Amino acid sequence: IRFQRAIREKRSLFREFRIRPPFKSVKDIFCLRVDRMVNSYRKISINNLELKVPKAPLHERIQLRIVPDKESGLSEVRFWHEDEFLGTQKVKNSELNLVHF
Repeated sequence: IRFQRAIREKRSLFREFRIRPPFKSVKDIFCLRVDRMVNSYRKISINNLELKVPKAPLHERIQLRIVPDKESGLSEVRFWHEDEFLGTQKVKNSELNLVHF
């Protein structure tokens, strides 16, 4: 009861969880993050696995936000450059070889 009253009176430090721009999903917040440089063919390499990033600017660093899914065996790799979402790809966890669960 005290907690609900504190929220009503705006005296609580607890806030509703909201995804703030530029992020689009919870997957952009709770993920593994890696930076990579885009080559001349708009590809990046991570553990000898090449991924094509069509919208990426050449020779710029982009951030990979990786969301592994143990049940499906796939990881979703989300590409970001300076707060701009570039796209996403699904990759097998075994090919990505980043995290061992």
